[in-house]
This record gives sequence, structure tokens and C-alpha cells, in this order.
Amino acid sequence: MVSLPSSEYSIAWICALAVEMTAARAMLDEEHEKPADQDPNDDNNYCLGRIASYNIVITCLPAGIYGVTSAAVVGTRMRQTFRRLKYGLMVGIGGGAPHDDTDIRLGDVVVSKPGRGSGGVIQFDFGKEHGNGSFERVGSLNQPPEELLKALTYVEAEHLMKGNRIPELLESAFSQYPKLAPDFSHQGQDNDLLFHPGYDHCATATCEHCDRSRLVQRRPRQDTSPRVFQGLIASGNQVMKHGATRERLRKELGVICFEMEAAGLMNILPCLVIRGICDYSDSHKNKQWQPSNGEHRSTHFETVLIML
Repeated sequence: MVSLPSSEYSIAWICALAVEMTAARAMLDEEHEKPADQDPNDDNNYCLGRIASYNIVITCLPAGIYGVTSAAVVGTRMRQTFRRLKYGLMVGIGGGAPHDDTDIRLGDVVVSKPGRGSGGVIQFDFGKEHGNGSFERVGSLNQPPEELLKALTYVEAEHLMKGNRIPELLESAFSQYPKLAPDFSHQGQDNDLLFHPGYDHCATATCEHCDRSRLVQRRPRQDTSPRVFQGLIASGNQVMKHGATRERLRKELGVICFEMEAAGLMNILPCLVIRGICDYSDSHKNKQWQPSNGEHRSTHFETVLIML
């Protein structure tokens, strides 16, 4: 196995969960030995490898400790060892915020993109509560460096002309790791349920008894290949699982996805956020898209490194 000094790694891939790290490792063209020169104050665990000509360092947040603060700690410690990192990619799953103009489905991919005066990620739960019940968001997060934004424009143009490579990359990963296929494949359009935002989940484990007349009517897609969307992502320390609140913040902030870690990284390491959509940021949690070890996480993981 290849062994390289930490100075040879330029891209950080940061995950929140073991299931996400599994998917990340499956995308590597080759794996490398763990760093022999890891800083003694850095207690992160790493998986190292290469994708194309890029040396990648992959790490995961501590088990059961999610959120903005945990991501910030992991990112800071990573930079103690890997001092020549140029970019970070916060890759994992998130909750979609679909609407008429952005037909996001489960299994699609959202990539952060600057807009509305934001660098691509908005920390939606950080600010001041006022006496009249209003909430004022304070502070701002860095946007990705220009080089990454240029690459994002190029990737978007390639996808418009040729489509994305996600199905091809998944097929290759399943061929090499067939055990991953059942849980990491698309779970079927019949299990992709988007309810009206004002309709809350019934008090049962699944949506079997939820009122299907309250489903949003959408045209079936011709295939289950993931689509890639670019836009603003809302990040915070709380899980978004209320449809009406999702809709209010979607309209207010212009976001298309909710997640829990990116706001902790944006001012530490220049990065893009890449999220595979596992739910619709509401109370309806289809267990075919969720693992047993986390109420807001998904075993179905279509997010791959599309920038390389």
C-alpha cells in the first residue's frame, strides 16, 4: 500500500457518519497507509487515498457527536497534521427543500453555491431573538475560493451536455464492493414520498398510515439516476424535521437543503458542501431511506465526489 507524508495531501473529505465514510472510501481509486507523521495533538482517524491525480484525506466526526461545533473541532485538528490542504469537501446526507422550480427528489445531490449575498452556506439558527418574536441572524460564512467556483461552473456545463457520472461511479463501486449495493442503491420511486408541508407525520414508525391524499403530485421520473442541484444550503445544530418551518425558511433564505455540520467548517477550511438528499426536512421519515442508528440519517447514499 502507498505511504505518503501528510504534506502530499491537498483535499480534505469530511463526513459526519460511518456510513458516509464507507461511501467515501468506495470512491477511492486507491487507498494509502495512514499518516506516519500525524500531529500528536490530532486525534482524528483518517482514511487516505487517491482519486484521479488528487491525494485525498477522509475523516469522520466522532460517533454520536454531530453538529457545527463537532465539525469545527475535527477540521481544526485536521489542519494540524495536513498543513498543505487547499480545499475541503463536506460530503454527506441532508434534507431537501423542494419547490416548483427545484424538483429535488430523494437520492439527488445538492452542492453549495453562493447567492443572495451568501457564500453558499447560511447558519440558520445562529443569531438574536428579539422581544417581538423575530429572529435576527448575525455573522457570515466564507465562500469557497474562486478556483473551486470555476470548477463548479465547468462541472455544471459538463452535466448539461453529457449528464453526470454518478451512475457510472456507483456501478463501479458496487462491482468492487457488492455488499454495498442493497443499502446504497436507489430505494424506488414508490418510496419517495413528499407530503404537503402543513401535513405532519402520523404517530407510527413509517408513513404507511399517513394520508396519501396529502402527497404533493409530481411527475414520475423516467429513471432513478440522481440529479445534481446547486444552491444555498442551510446549516445548523438542530435537525430540520418540520415541513412548515422548512417552507418558511426556504422562502425567507432561498435555500434548497438543510444539514448540520457545514457552518462549522466554512471559516476554517475553504470548502464546498455536497449533500445527498435522504429526506425532505419534515416529520415523514421513510425507514427505507434511514438507518436504525439515527433518526435523521440515511443508509441510501448517492453523494459522490463530483468535482474531480
